[in-house]
Amino acid sequence: MSRPTLHFWFEFASTYSYLSAMRVEKMAEDAGVDLEWHPFWLGPIFHAQGWTSSPFNLYPVKGAYMWRDMARLCADRGLPLVQPDPFPQNGVLAARVALLALAQDAAKGAAYVTSVYRAEFGEGRQISDPELIAELLAQSGLPADLIEQAGGDAAKQALKDKVAEAMDLGLFGAPSFIAKGEVFWGDDRLENAIAHLKAV
Repeated sequence: MSRPTLHFWFEFASTYSYLSAMRVEKMAEDAGVDLEWHPFWLGPIFHAQGWTSSPFNLYPVKGAYMWRDMARLCADRGLPLVQPDPFPQNGVLAARVALLALAQDAAKGAAYVTSVYRAEFGEGRQISDPELIAELLAQSGLPADLIEQAGGDAAKQALKDKVAEAMDLGLFGAPSFIAKGEVFWGDDRLENAIAHLKAV
């Protein structure tokens, strides 16, 4: 009997995706469900909603709350938190590389994804920097030539296709989880998504 699959949709610029990325593998393993990582890009989705930036920038009170909330949650979970400047980061290169890395080796690709989040939100580093991406690939046991591949037409189209898929699924933010066709949005819905997968 095949195991159910949790689909984890994440955006590298997303603060709450950082929280989920740091715990989703263990939670899926403990629950006995498979996990698929889906990097995508929120920019076009936000633009379709009439937003020109992160809603946390467009609505300063909401942004201030988010950073305080992140500080509390990261402290509770033993995660470092450094607010990157600028915010949001440009995660397009990181996302294209992630798609390539996950296709080449799922485990190493997942290690690369979490390393990007640690660098971005744990250390405040610039994830649009190809030198940083090369460093993180090396740490994850992946070849540096994925950066060059990420600049090619096929990789660019792959990310566009991922955005289109996200829109077709009705995703409007990150992190999002798909469990048996149901959408669960937000790090605080990860447990609900896994419970839905496990329900008979």
